[in-house]
Amino acid sequence: MDSGRASVSVSDESSEVAAGEHGGCLSASTRSLVDAAAGNLSRTVSDVSTSFLEHCSSVDHSGPFEPAKLIGRSPAAAPNPAAALSRLSMKPRADVLDRRSTDDEMELVKERFSKLLLGEDMSGGGKGVCTAVAISNAITNLYATVFGNCHKLEPLPAGKKGMWRREMDCLLSVCDYIVEFFPSTQTLPDGTKVEVMATRPRSDIYINLPALEKLDAMLIEILDSFQEAEFWYADAGTRSFASVTSTSSTMSSSFRKSMHRNEEKWWLPVPCVPDAGISEKARKDLQQKRDCANQIHKAAVAINSGVLSDMEVPDTFMAVLPKSGRASVGDSVYRTMLGADKFSPDYLLDKLDISSEHDALAMADRVEAAMYVWRRKASASHGKARWSKVKELTADDDDKNVALANRAESLLLCLKHRFPGLSQTTLDTSKIQYNKDVGQAILESYSRVLESLAFNMVSWIDDVLFVDKSTRNK
Repeated sequence: MDSGRASVSVSDESSEVAAGEHGGCLSASTRSLVDAAAGNLSRTVSDVSTSFLEHCSSVDHSGPFEPAKLIGRSPAAAPNPAAALSRLSMKPRADVLDRRSTDDEMELVKERFSKLLLGEDMSGGGKGVCTAVAISNAITNLYATVFGNCHKLEPLPAGKKGMWRREMDCLLSVCDYIVEFFPSTQTLPDGTKVEVMATRPRSDIYINLPALEKLDAMLIEILDSFQEAEFWYADAGTRSFASVTSTSSTMSSSFRKSMHRNEEKWWLPVPCVPDAGISEKARKDLQQKRDCANQIHKAAVAINSGVLSDMEVPDTFMAVLPKSGRASVGDSVYRTMLGADKFSPDYLLDKLDISSEHDALAMADRVEAAMYVWRRKASASHGKARWSKVKELTADDDDKNVALANRAESLLLCLKHRFPGLSQTTLDTSKIQYNKDVGQAILESYSRVLESLAFNMVSWIDDVLFVDKSTRNK
């Protein structure tokens, strides 16, 4: 009975509202349909509607929005959403997203500098590496994350490009606080001049860091320039099939003609060009970009070599040096370096016939160790003076150790020039591992990753030019 009365009351109220709204224009059949629909309402809905109406009648509606004014409002008189949000102290969605991105960047900064302060020891036990090594590893790992899977001449994805710039700015910001003092004068308000110690960026950072940032921007710009190219890439694994299924006959035929300069690197994608090769304009553009990337590589190598030479030689390296340089380089190399009146490192390297980079790296380690053995002996004979002072004092003297050290240095430079992609020597690795200068660590790691990227880009362009030349000669 209660359910029936509730349904009837709802039906009567609905009928009255409908009649009032339409001015009594509803027909008897329409009114019966409305009554039937109202009669099917359950008790739960009726109770909830009744309690809601009672709650609305008991609430004070003296706020900015009054139900009597909102109900029946025409669309033209609808409230402004922005004004309503501001009146209710609610922020638009865009502000929330901006605040969320800012919070994410702040969390990134916290995470980055927490790892640097902990020295990569997340246990907090103080067993981590020094700050210089931690920031060097951070730059190296960031480069591997962003550019590790890049094997093509194509623009860097926006996400990776943003990650590279954002995190590099975070890591390089440390250099803003590496300064040196210099004497300066300051004028007081009364006109008196006093001498004070002012600060300026450290000279090596002031010179090298802007150059590295410029080289970085140039490399990214070269990659972005390959948005529309006349060549494309195919997966290297499909070269083993006799026939290639493709919707384009041109692509299929050129794919079969494509070759790779380094056949042992089978995992690298293979560049493909049209049957007639790329156009003359595109070929000149590629050559120009190759020359630019090659110059960037040379600049990065020069900066990296200069920073490494300024680093102190760790005691651990000096402790494991052989007793004589002759035992390090071997009898044949030693006799050639000592007996010739005019030493030619190119002639010696041709005589040794070093064919692989592994042999070149082993030879570089032996020559570098012998060089420091002879330097140590020359410094000991002059009262353990620094090597630079020893070279000045013995410039006109016939010191065998000094001459051998100089010839070993020239041989090492010639070896690195002949193998530009040579890995780091044992001494370079030791310097990076035991270095405690944060500024030098940043410059060394930044120049090293840019050197690697520039070298890879030159190699990728050479691959495209090689395939284009092979295609046109057929």
